[in-house]
Amino acid sequence: MRKLTVGVVITCVTLIADVAAQQASPDLILTNGKIFTSNAAQPYVQALAIRGERITAVGTAEQIQQLAKPTTKIIDLGGRTVIPGINDAHNHLSIAPQSRVDVHFKSLDPSWPEARQVLAAASEKAPQGVFIYGDIGPTIFHDVSVDRAALDKVSLDHPVILTTFTGHGAIVNSAALAAVKIAENQPDPLGGRYEHFSDGRLSGVLREYAVFGFNRTLANQVPDAAAVSQLRDTLNQAARFGITTIQDMSDAMPPERCVALLEKIPTSIRVRVMRMPGTTPNGRDTKEGWPAPIVSDPLIRVSGTKWILDGVPVEGTFTPRDQSDSPGELFMHLPLTFPKVELAAMLQESLRNQDQLLVHVSGRPSAEAFLDSMRAAGKSLWSEKRVRFEHGDGLTPDLLPAVKEMGVIVVQNPSHLDGVDLIPGLGDSLNAVKAQPLKSLLDSGIPMALGSDGPTNPYLNIMFASLHPDRPSEAISREQAVIAYTLTSAYAEFADKEKGSLEPGKLADLAVLSQDIFTVPASDLPKTTSVLTLVGGKVVYDANAIGSSNGESVREVNGSLK
Repeated sequence: MRKLTVGVVITCVTLIADVAAQQASPDLILTNGKIFTSNAAQPYVQALAIRGERITAVGTAEQIQQLAKPTTKIIDLGGRTVIPGINDAHNHLSIAPQSRVDVHFKSLDPSWPEARQVLAAASEKAPQGVFIYGDIGPTIFHDVSVDRAALDKVSLDHPVILTTFTGHGAIVNSAALAAVKIAENQPDPLGGRYEHFSDGRLSGVLREYAVFGFNRTLANQVPDAAAVSQLRDTLNQAARFGITTIQDMSDAMPPERCVALLEKIPTSIRVRVMRMPGTTPNGRDTKEGWPAPIVSDPLIRVSGTKWILDGVPVEGTFTPRDQSDSPGELFMHLPLTFPKVELAAMLQESLRNQDQLLVHVSGRPSAEAFLDSMRAAGKSLWSEKRVRFEHGDGLTPDLLPAVKEMGVIVVQNPSHLDGVDLIPGLGDSLNAVKAQPLKSLLDSGIPMALGSDGPTNPYLNIMFASLHPDRPSEAISREQAVIAYTLTSAYAEFADKEKGSLEPGKLADLAVLSQDIFTVPASDLPKTTSVLTLVGGKVVYDANAIGSSNGESVREVNGSLK
């Protein structure tokens, strides 16, 4: 009887071991690749194994091949480069009026005569009531002859909206003001401004939170079906670039609507929605999106709140349009949007709500003022809070020790670092004041993440980060740029334990690239796309450029994983 019992036990143990082995075997193996992990301890591997939504092993092709079972699907990468999925740490999911014409000028900084001609031609062709949009640079924005009256001469039948390429200033005509029901006596929102003619009428020039409110009102008028279509296109484009996470500064819509629209798509990549409330003449809207809306989709979450502490040098926050300073000095004297008492209130709200705080900091005055407010609130409070400085262009070397001490994360946008062709003398003056840091941040041990806040193409941004046209001495390596765009971006949303690097136990978010971004000429980087994008081990984009070892398409492989 005892021998029988022992035999039964041995059989049971064997069965349990077999089940465990089967459960541990990978569903999918990617092999024979140049896989950049974003893990400094093991930056490159040849292969990785995935089971379910997570990576189970990384290593040499031989090591990982030994893990394969008959049911494991194997994809031979053929030497292709793989990176962790791009995490765009600073994005704005936008929606626009359906009846819209976007005009394009010959340059990013057109003159008014050129722009007027293009706008007039568009007005003649467009059906009555269609919105006409154009992006302008400093030349037109600082030309005080361009205002509501000048745009009314172009068209009274179409809302005409000229927005600076930074988004912090706009010039609109009477039809556009009427479309959002802005009255002549509309009081300024806190942190924003509606400028007026000498007779008291609106001039059509909108600054800061007045622009954001204007755009939000237009976005609110877009029907859900059209909004879903626009957002779907945005997310599909992101997946084609190998972007697996978008961190959305939700200025175009309140979080509740953003979540509802994303769930209607439904999203195939991860989206973090961050509150970006507006303001009224009575103050900041601290109630929007709080408490966070209920989210049923595991790929979507809502957290964090962002405020705009200053403008950008192109518009100078509220600096009169006919006044300007030397390019680099603009970063050193950029006025704040809010009184300093509001900065202290933002910090207290963050602590009370246990909610990450993000602040737009472009100039030195706002950075210095906010660091002073953090210090006054108690510098020991912040080391684990991961307060974020979006942009941080005015962080001169003397401020970096305080940024490090407070545990601040700086989120840079590399496409902003290419103003030398647009603003004469910018490079020399930036070197003089030591603004727009990249390399200095990393050398100081400050976490630096990357986000687009402009062109979505992450490889364009990697090119700019690795060249830094405005200030080449602050350029970083391509590997550093990828880490900033993946692991540090995950750290910037408290998700670095789950994603951001290709390591066992982490989510299988990755992109197989069309070319080797670590060796191609810099000018070729923007041509990069993803040929295969996985989110949680599932295919969200497949260019049909590679297949599995048994002849199945990658989508067929993915089908077995669902």
